[in-house]
Amino acid sequence: MTTDIVFSDATRLAELIRTRQVSPVEVVQAHLDRIAAVDPKVNAMVTVAERALDDARAAEAAVLAGGALGPLHGVPFTVKDSIDTAGVPTQRGSPIFKGRVPEADATSVARLKEAGAILLAKTNLPEFSYWIESDNLLSGRSNNPWDLERTPGGSSGGESAAIAAGMSPLGLGTDLAISVRGPAAQTGIVSLKATHGRVPMTGIWPRAPRRFWHVGPMARSIRDLALAFSLLSGPDGQDGYASRTVAADAGLGTAPGRPLRVGWLVEPGFGPINPEVAATVQAAAEALKGAGCLVEAVRIPALERDFALDVFNKLHVMEIKPAFREATAGRGRDELYTMAKTMLALPDTSMEDYIAAEQAAERLRDGYAEYFRRYDALVTPVLPIPAHKHGVTEFVINGQTVDATYLQGATVPLNVTGLPGLSMRFGTSNEGLPINVQVVASWQAESTILQVAALLETLSPVRDLHPSL
Repeated sequence: MTTDIVFSDATRLAELIRTRQVSPVEVVQAHLDRIAAVDPKVNAMVTVAERALDDARAAEAAVLAGGALGPLHGVPFTVKDSIDTAGVPTQRGSPIFKGRVPEADATSVARLKEAGAILLAKTNLPEFSYWIESDNLLSGRSNNPWDLERTPGGSSGGESAAIAAGMSPLGLGTDLAISVRGPAAQTGIVSLKATHGRVPMTGIWPRAPRRFWHVGPMARSIRDLALAFSLLSGPDGQDGYASRTVAADAGLGTAPGRPLRVGWLVEPGFGPINPEVAATVQAAAEALKGAGCLVEAVRIPALERDFALDVFNKLHVMEIKPAFREATAGRGRDELYTMAKTMLALPDTSMEDYIAAEQAAERLRDGYAEYFRRYDALVTPVLPIPAHKHGVTEFVINGQTVDATYLQGATVPLNVTGLPGLSMRFGTSNEGLPINVQVVASWQAESTILQVAALLETLSPVRDLHPSL
């Protein structure tokens, strides 16, 4: 029963609790036991919430009392350690913030709690939530549960590793360029970066550059993403970007009365892509075609004219450095890890290049807008390669040598443009590692993404696989 609990999705756990087949105390205790058993190897957790079992007992009492229960009543969840949690340390992957305990929950955390979910633990991340591998001076390096010599990604790598290893059924991560979708791909779970502004960033640091940051759910199933998104989205009166009033679809979308039109794209526009990853994207496209969608290979000229990663780099350096300078002012270099030192040492973008990058970002938005006039969805890679070994900073992909930032080539266009994207497993590498695909739709069209992903989930050749630890 314990194994069934720790590898069940959040929706199933909520159903078992609601129907009194299992108690919230049993569910939370099973996850605490799993953490004790496997986290010494994985190092996904930073802080376990001291009140988790007390909250579970209160949730159990509510079930026995027969009152109304929230959709996630009694279900544990974990939170990346850059997201504020009232009374539980939020230390941002840095000794500078060691022991910092927020007084209030981030909006996203508060909304999951309002739905009845129980905060279980905080998860690891890179320093300042800023790199593609989750490692820092405060809590060390997280490992991939599929291969401990490999990374679970960044910046939400601790979260992805926790869910993949059965330590959590549901979590919150943040995404500046890759950080919920890439880690999900490296550990074979699912994640959603919604349209920019759909989920408030209140209570999350860093906020700069605000127009690129997102917070989103990470989980085991598409239905969990749909449920979490329905709970998380909507204005909170504090985040000015979270001002859109389009209602979030609590379900998995409805068919438009005709076959869905889906394009798939591997190259060009994202940089070089590993053949195994390319084959997985094509396999997903073929599966959708076999299920009745209108599917064809496509190209998006705007991605070929303006490489989104270059655009992003020219824009975000100028905007994030002031936040880094403020956070590190008066602190010794021994309190700074790799990325803070790197960012602070980078030259500022010239105003000419900055303006050119802004114009390129507009062209990318226009290019996607043109694409979505003709198609409902787009299927692409998430990462150009499966999970890589720790500490690798240069890769040879299809004979081309690229630095580690190229891992963001297929994900960062959605941050530059604000488009929604979902990461889900659809393949396995020759080395037994997960390979995910990315499902993209137009702005505010999360229901379309969830519909396509739910269909792919039923067609996937790699359902219900878990790492052996």
